[in-house]
Amino acid sequence: MASIRKDIPIDAPAAAVWDAVRDVGQIHTRFVPGFVTDTKLEDGARIVTFANGLVVRELILDLDEDRRRLAYAVSGSEMMSHHSASFEVVPDGPERCRLLWIADFLPHEAAEPVGGMMTEGAAIMQAALGRKGGR
Repeated sequence: MASIRKDIPIDAPAAAVWDAVRDVGQIHTRFVPGFVTDTKLEDGARIVTFANGLVVRELILDLDEDRRRLAYAVSGSEMMSHHSASFEVVPDGPERCRLLWIADFLPHEAAEPVGGMMTEGAAIMQAALGRKGGR
């Protein structure tokens, strides 16, 4: 199984970043605007449309308020037989935090396209959630 981990420093308080991450139906406006163009909620899941045209159904596995952790899994993907991921917001002082994004997936050959999307998404998260967007 391939695994990619991103440790993203964010110039905003952990509570403000968590508020955007936990808003699972508004990731296209609050969390990764431009990278994701639309989000629709279904029972226990969200349909995510990416700017590159990819549309996926993400099952919301866990939304842990105490740990500030969101876990999800992509279902019905033609590109991957397995994809689960999580975000965790970790305080790094009163005005900064780190956003840990971990994705595990099969097949291994998906590592390059998934890694590229995660790198692009991480940069957008950092900009959107920083001082200007995170409050």
